[in-house]
Amino acid sequence: MKQDWAADLRLGVVGHPVAHSRSPRIHGLFAEQFGLALEYPLFDVLPEDFASFVKHREEAHQTGLNITLPHKQAAHALCEVLTDRAWQAGAVNTLWWEGRVLHGDNTDGIGLVRDLTLHLGLKLEGIRVMVVGAGGACRGILGPLIAAGVDSVCISNRTVERARALARVFADKAELGWSRLDQAHSRSVDLLINATSCGHAGTFPDLHNSVLGEDTVCYDLSYGPAAGPFLEWSRQGGARLAVDGLGMLVEQAAESFHIWTGCKPNTGVALNTLRGDALPA
Repeated sequence: MKQDWAADLRLGVVGHPVAHSRSPRIHGLFAEQFGLALEYPLFDVLPEDFASFVKHREEAHQTGLNITLPHKQAAHALCEVLTDRAWQAGAVNTLWWEGRVLHGDNTDGIGLVRDLTLHLGLKLEGIRVMVVGAGGACRGILGPLIAAGVDSVCISNRTVERARALARVFADKAELGWSRLDQAHSRSVDLLINATSCGHAGTFPDLHNSVLGEDTVCYDLSYGPAAGPFLEWSRQGGARLAVDGLGMLVEQAAESFHIWTGCKPNTGVALNTLRGDALPA
């Protein structure tokens, strides 16, 4: 989809809660780069109202919507057309209409890969990865990580059955393993990703620090204070690098913006601006 440059962009992000979102700021920075007029409000919508809200936005000639928690699976169910990565992730974070046909994509995984490779300068080919958590956030990033050429992925979760079930979904695409969080690991990994939401409660899962080596990069999909507990644990454990997910947020947003407009923003400029903002997380 490519938006008519003469028309205003009617975008926005839908979640519950959503007041904390930096998406309006990010997309505002993108629009400024191209001189585009942009409407990007926050929509706080209860789960039971989500389907009717999306229908109402279609009738209001919405350009597109970003979808955040807890609506990503519900958005997936509403779409008439899904990209391969949205189908694989089982969740949608980007909606748009072509005519009256609702399309959905999931840009989270490609956002992570681009942050890791473009902004952090990591090479993903052949590395060993562990993802902590087996929920929707993990599922959304597995496909793009595998496509980037990682050697193996281990999913570590409190409930090992859930980790095993998710690993089996992608078993035909790469070497995927699973483990229980409190199980000791004898071998460090190259990349450790926290895909849990524990940091929002100021905690971190009980993961054995033997997964950390002097070359390990630790990455939290959350950003701001929510990433704090994991990043502090990583630094204390001797990780080479500990990074939050703000770069992923910018990169997934840029992919959505490109879908809606055909324009590819300069994400480095936007990320540097956000890092300098005195905004709450």
